[in-house]
Amino acid sequence: MPAPVNAFKAALKNNDVQMGCWVGLADPYVAEITASAGFDWLLIDCEHAPNDLRSMMAQLRVVEASDSKPVARLPIGDTTLIKQFLDAGAQTLLIPMVESKAQAEELVRAVRYPPQGMRGVGSALARASGFSAIPDYLKTADAEICLLLQVENRAGLAELDGILSVEGVDGVFIGPADLAADMGHIGEPMHPDVVATITDALTRISSAGKAPGILTTNADFAATCLKLGSLFVATSIDVTLYAAAIRKAAEVSRELRKTSSAE
Repeated sequence: MPAPVNAFKAALKNNDVQMGCWVGLADPYVAEITASAGFDWLLIDCEHAPNDLRSMMAQLRVVEASDSKPVARLPIGDTTLIKQFLDAGAQTLLIPMVESKAQAEELVRAVRYPPQGMRGVGSALARASGFSAIPDYLKTADAEICLLLQVENRAGLAELDGILSVEGVDGVFIGPADLAADMGHIGEPMHPDVVATITDALTRISSAGKAPGILTTNADFAATCLKLGSLFVATSIDVTLYAAAIRKAAEVSRELRKTSSAE
């Protein structure tokens, strides 16, 4: 029996557009609600959300039980963390702040078993192998791992062609917020210069045969990115959605109190 088929990776290979949502509330109960919404993929964020390996794994379980496909973003491209995330069962990883071809090559090696890579062989203990219930896991796991690299500053963009040339990189995600900051437009991801840089990068990624990805809550820009060939696009963030909704609810309740007092 081989490793489980990675439906997200298969969709990207088939050029099927995947629409997603950022999951940053760091709670499996909330992740389960989000997983029932109908997004194609959900990003479990361990870079900017207060997640650790165990909380990521708890959310991974509930997303796996849904029709949405889980993607886990690590806090950093550390080989030890990558090994732990993979053993915990994450098959699709998003690695932030990739800036060179050499770094991309190292990350490819980190998600593969020897002799092609350097992933530690500890699957007998791992959730990924069904705790040794998948007899062919070691021989089939590499093919089902999806590696997404996040390019989000000028240094990374300067090395983008080199990064795109690395075999084993499935997709490249452009991070608008960090890119805008690095370009001198912090807090302005829709600045014309930033937008022009992103659209150029997405076009280059698509032309290189890799899957382009982006997070933007701007619907018009999301549509533009899709027209440029983006294959995994996140359009919502659970944290901001909840914050906006609960603040609006509080505003409505305060208005009700005012109306009641006036009477």
